[in-house]
Amino acid sequence: MEISGVISAILIGIVIGVLGRLAVPGRQRIGILWTIMIGIIAAFIGTGIASGLDVANTKGVDWIEWIIQIALAAFGVAALSKVKLHR
Repeated sequence: MEISGVISAILIGIVIGVLGRLAVPGRQRIGILWTIMIGIIAAFIGTGIASGLDVANTKGVDWIEWIIQIALAAFGVAALSKVKLHR
């Protein structure tokens, strides 16, 4: 993977993670680095799911892919926040 690919993954992870975090109501007890990591993972998994559903490469903005990624990030943020809350 090239350095531009790594930088792109981090930037997309930040956006997806923050949007996923905003989708979860209440206060989340995780830091920004966890949010970014969840966003990066959600972006990769969401792209795989969108490819499997054949909606990853459409003309214009891939709204369905974005929705899948953000939903996965929201789930990840909520799950990790719940785990950290019970520690």
